[in-house]
Amino acid sequence: MSTEPPATPAGLSTDVIKAPDKCPPDRLRDAARYAHEFVEHKERETRLETESDGDDADDFPDDVPAKATIMIKEIDDNRYYY
Repeated sequence: MSTEPPATPAGLSTDVIKAPDKCPPDRLRDAARYAHEFVEHKERETRLETESDGDDADDFPDDVPAKATIMIKEIDDNRYYY
């Protein structure tokens, strides 16, 4: 393992870059775990929004009213369609 700190990613604010210097390793691990989970959450939101944008009224069966919509709820990583 290198004795040098890792390279700073481009585009991060100065506050974000300086904050880890003040934290003990266990707090940094908690922050890293949170960041990883937050990224997964944001990616899942983006994916759901993208999938719901592609829903067209033409996809409904003939007997479904024109104003009908589909609501998607995600509970415990299970997707429910209403």
